[in-house]
Amino acid sequence: MKNIEFGKFGEEKGIEFLKRNGYKIIERNYKTKIGEIDIIAKKEKQIIFIEVKTRSSDNYGFPEEAVNQRKLKKIEKVAYLYLKSKKTNLPIRFEVLSIIKDKENFKFEIIPI
Repeated sequence: MKNIEFGKFGEEKGIEFLKRNGYKIIERNYKTKIGEIDIIAKKEKQIIFIEVKTRSSDNYGFPEEAVNQRKLKKIEKVAYLYLKSKKTNLPIRFEVLSIIKDKENFKFEIIPI
């Protein structure tokens, strides 16, 4: 499976995981001219902007390590545009959904950023 396909596969599994854990998915792959946010969800009267990172192992580091300061700044800017377009004032938070697929098993971890 190629990297893009593997990433999309991980994102699908991530959506299932989030739904099982009380997240309501509002948007997927929300794009602007600045960038993209993988998932926008709502939980407990908060809007959550989620970056999904999927790996087949942690041999080259953990998935969440791929979200550096530059990537986080871009996500924040896209989130601002989303909030402005929806005219909402709900509290927000940012998370990384780290997914490691080892053979047939998945390990999910939600990391606040």
